[in-house]
Amino acid sequence: MSRYRGPFFKKIRRLWALPGLTKITRDDLKKKGKWDERYIKKLNQYHIRLIEKQKLRFHYGLTERQLLKYVRIAAKAKGSTGQVLLQLLEMRLDNILFRLGMARTIPAARQLVNHRHILVNGRLVDIPSYRCKPLDTITAKDKQKSKALIQNYLDSQTKVKVPPHLTLKRRESEGLVKTIIDRKRVGLKINEFKIVEFYSRQTKKT
Repeated sequence: MSRYRGPFFKKIRRLWALPGLTKITRDDLKKKGKWDERYIKKLNQYHIRLIEKQKLRFHYGLTERQLLKYVRIAAKAKGSTGQVLLQLLEMRLDNILFRLGMARTIPAARQLVNHRHILVNGRLVDIPSYRCKPLDTITAKDKQKSKALIQNYLDSQTKVKVPPHLTLKRRESEGLVKTIIDRKRVGLKINEFKIVEFYSRQTKKT
């Protein structure tokens, strides 16, 4: 299944806030008269797991195959599978750019990477799923257009709160990954254990 490119309102109604996909929230829909309480339904356990999985998938902009791959990697790692899963997704380059405030959403960050505007440790990286590591430095490519794109957005944002595991040098359009993010700092209202339960049968096959 490919990435979602349909209307955002439809997903917000079902999945609540998805900051990585759009800044629109349910409160915004209510103010615009585009919210209907009929979208709130009683759900069984399968649907609860499905919704949690969909939240994660649409927030980070993943295909179904990509998300399953991350779950399988997390299942083989030491520690809690759910927490490792979130850490893997948080360390993606497109998400790091979003968390640094260099892009409005994760799709916008992905576009910056795909269009070859981003350097990691001085080397060009055009793969949005590139897994960043502690002490990695993320900068705009040393060209006027690349720096202008990021700097203009940074200058327009005054309320971006950079998480503690990252450092942003706003004037230089430069970010630093200090450490792997702690689960408490992810900031996404999600039950990762429900996602692990959703994929339990598929991960047992590997």
